[in-house]
Amino acid sequence: MAAEDERPFGALIERARGVEPTRGFRDALTASPQLAVIAEIKRRSPSKGALNVGLDSVQIAIAYAVGGASCLSVLTEDEFFGGSPADLQAARSATGIPVLRKDFTVAARDVADARIMGADAVLLIAAALDRLELVEFHHLAVDLGLDVLVEVHDEPELEAALECGATLIGVNQRDLVTFEVDHARAERMAAAIPADVVKVAESGVRDAADARRLADAGYDAILVGETLVTAADPAAELIALIADT
Repeated sequence: MAAEDERPFGALIERARGVEPTRGFRDALTASPQLAVIAEIKRRSPSKGALNVGLDSVQIAIAYAVGGASCLSVLTEDEFFGGSPADLQAARSATGIPVLRKDFTVAARDVADARIMGADAVLLIAAALDRLELVEFHHLAVDLGLDVLVEVHDEPELEAALECGATLIGVNQRDLVTFEVDHARAERMAAAIPADVVKVAESGVRDAADARRLADAGYDAILVGETLVTAADPAAELIALIADT
């Protein structure tokens, strides 16, 4: 628990400043000539349960790279997603692709930990943080050299994301309480996100038609997990997903 974490904060920040340079997560998304894909590595999810409990993070990371993923997203949370920091480190070492630490970032120490474990970007969920925390954690992450994906679900959360200076915003099509996917949400929200912000559509991307629809709505990237980790051939699935974008 964050409240019980008594590690000296100053020492963590010093360690975080001493790790190798990040790979440029946001830049990798904008460099893609087509809809960029953030390919996710996870074994299970709260909404669907077991997805691919035996996956090898190195093998699937390499498959994603072969399939043309611009970035990786690696779950490091164990209880709900079956992930670990070791998964992130292994996947990142196996490829030259920038990696997002996908986890519940609820304290400044979590931001430092993301940098220490080798992440190139960190996730901040607007619904899980108050506005002061969002500003504080975003500023700290940028100061440590991390890119920041700020996740939103609605217009008030988007306002908070923009106020904190977010330049990379993800619209989650899945409701965090009901787990229901609202495919119209991403299209509605895209028009409200400024043109200089990199737009990412998250969750519920099932096939090439979904990818095409999101590209047409103005998204620069999609974050895809379940569709890829459950595919018999993740590389081929990824290629087919964005072939028409």
